[in-house]
Amino acid sequence: MKISGVDIRPGNILEFEGGIWKVAKIQHTQPGKGGAYMQVEMKNLIDGRKTNTRFRSADTVEKVRLDTKDFQFLFEDGDKLVFMDTENYEQIMLDADLVGDARAFLTDGMDVTLEMYDERPISVDLPEQVEATIVEADAVVKGQTASSSYKPAVLENGVRVMVPPHIGSGTRIVVDVYSREYVKKVD
Repeated sequence: MKISGVDIRPGNILEFEGGIWKVAKIQHTQPGKGGAYMQVEMKNLIDGRKTNTRFRSADTVEKVRLDTKDFQFLFEDGDKLVFMDTENYEQIMLDADLVGDARAFLTDGMDVTLEMYDERPISVDLPEQVEATIVEADAVVKGQTASSSYKPAVLENGVRVMVPPHIGSGTRIVVDVYSREYVKKVD
C-alpha cells in the first residue's frame, strides 16, 4: 500500500531502497520557503542500519504489512534467544538484537509476538506492560511529598526506574516495557 511521505507515523514498516525499515521517530517541518517535509528516522529490520531521510508530500513510499505469529520465550543461550511456536511447538533460535532494549524484561514462559516478513522473523514484540519486583529503592527524603516527585529504584532484572516516594523495596509494580516507566503498584 503506497502512502504519502507526510503520512508516515512511528511504528510504520516501510519498504525503502530495497530494504524493510521500521520508523522510529518523525518530525514534521514546514520551512518558510519551499514545501513541508517529514524528517524520518528509520531502522533497517534486516541488518540493523539506521538512517535519517526526508520525505516531501509528493513522495510516496510502500507501507508493508507484516505477518504476526504467537511464540513463547523459553530460554537464553548466549546471545541467542530460544522461542517456541505456540501452534506446532517448533523451536527457533533468534539473535537477541531482534528484541533490543526490552530484552531485560524477557522471562521464561513469556508470550511474545514475532513479526514475520516472507516467513522470516524480523522483530519480537513483548507485552506492553509487565510485573516486576523492586529489589532496591532509595529512602524517602523528608519534605519530598509532592505528587510529582519520584525516586530511583532497581528492579529484579537490574533495570532502573523512577517510582513514587511511597514505593519501597520488595514491592511488585507494573512497568511499561518500552518506556521503562512506572505504571502502577500491583494490588
